[in-house]
Amino acid sequence: MITGELRNKIDGLWDIFAAGGLVNPLEVIEQITYLMFIHDLDDSDNKRAKESAMLGLPYQSIFSEEVKIGERTIDGSQLKWSVFHDFPADRMYSVMQEWVFPFIKTLHSDKNSAYSKYMDDAIFKLPTPLVLSKVVDSLDEIYQMMNEIQTADVRGDVYEYLLSKIAQSGLNGQFRTPRHIIRMMVELMEPSSDEVICDPACGTSGFLVASGEYLKEKRKEEIFFDKQKKDHYMNHMFHGYDMDRTMLRIGAMNMMTHGIDNPFIEYRDSLSDQNPDKDKYSLVLANPPFKGSLDAESVSGDLLKVCKTKKTELLFLALFLRILKIGGRCACIVPDGVLFGSSKAHKDIRKEIVENQRLEAVISMPSGVFKPYAGVSTAILIFTKTEHGGTDDVWFYDMTADGLSLDDKRSPITDNDIPDIIERFKHLDKETERKRTDKSFLVPKMEIVDNDYDLSINKYKEVEYVAVEYPPTSEIMANIREIEMEIGNEMDELERLLHI
Repeated sequence: MITGELRNKIDGLWDIFAAGGLVNPLEVIEQITYLMFIHDLDDSDNKRAKESAMLGLPYQSIFSEEVKIGERTIDGSQLKWSVFHDFPADRMYSVMQEWVFPFIKTLHSDKNSAYSKYMDDAIFKLPTPLVLSKVVDSLDEIYQMMNEIQTADVRGDVYEYLLSKIAQSGLNGQFRTPRHIIRMMVELMEPSSDEVICDPACGTSGFLVASGEYLKEKRKEEIFFDKQKKDHYMNHMFHGYDMDRTMLRIGAMNMMTHGIDNPFIEYRDSLSDQNPDKDKYSLVLANPPFKGSLDAESVSGDLLKVCKTKKTELLFLALFLRILKIGGRCACIVPDGVLFGSSKAHKDIRKEIVENQRLEAVISMPSGVFKPYAGVSTAILIFTKTEHGGTDDVWFYDMTADGLSLDDKRSPITDNDIPDIIERFKHLDKETERKRTDKSFLVPKMEIVDNDYDLSINKYKEVEYVAVEYPPTSEIMANIREIEMEIGNEMDELERLLHI
């Protein structure tokens, strides 16, 4: 979560929009996102120019000397945030409206790219030069604070706080998966340079961005010094689908500002027949929506064959199994009900994963992980698509702390199971001796089958009861008599003082 001072600055930015007559939270977030993108464009262009200079590579700035916009040719430097933010309000407004917005719409040469699709209908909605000037000044202050905080997640946290405004307004109820949980899931899956990664409910593209950042950190030379692998990373690796155009727009811009030129981010109802994907991806990372049910007619028929239900959380599991290649892996967040639900659909999907695929891990998370947006208890399921079974021992982990308090404030604390989870998952061979009273342990497949495919950790965890020794009854009774006499004496003293 972001600091109080930064939060106040964002609230202040929100107030500027409200004072200017823009009160729809989706529209406000859209406009802030466009402006953040324009700011980041300047930053990332400068950064890439420096990196190219260090590597001795040629670099063509997107703000090259002359830029053609419509019929006019203008000096590209005027489109840079660092230049136009010093202009007088009226001039800045006309530059933004007439040049910068048309420029960012045509920025991507590939008209079929995610970026072009969602920028085509981008509209500049700030009503007056004064409002724009105030917003630009406010954003400059926010960026300065973000740079001072210097944490990798601060930008994601700002987005998260912006999205919380939608949830608070009761519109769409969007909320992001916390960045540290996303990062943990990516580290557990250890993506490689030739993955094809999908999130069928991508929102702001958090899982895709985190996967890209992980690969940049761990596989930088392998990817960026190999022309083919770099092309795959930039154009073919990342796939995201969502039904909210605003989220897709934010997601596409988020990916581009993280240096991924052409992610495949598309408007799609993943659970319907309009999603033809099958045996396509090597890695699925997702936190699909699990609050609601769908009209059975709108759901793809082959998903209903796996589990006949209207519940989105079960249908998404069936979808993951369909869209993964053989050998493809999945890490997804599910509500606790999926683990122990007793309906036929619940049992069917669990049986499918345990019997026909390879279930590897169930990581139970505390209910405060999604606060302040939701208090639901969740778990992470990790499995591999085999179509021939392969489940042997399933690893269970009882996560009780994630480095933040589990109340609405989510303040940093010292208790954090995440490093332990990552370390233990990477060395499951060392888990065989663990007892059922420990935080993590292995459960053989047959025991899960005997328990009706129940995957809740409480079914298998053992609690150690420590015997408490009490003094003999005679001693307890003597103590009670003593206390009673003391009360009597005190009452006598009180009556004497009150002259009753």
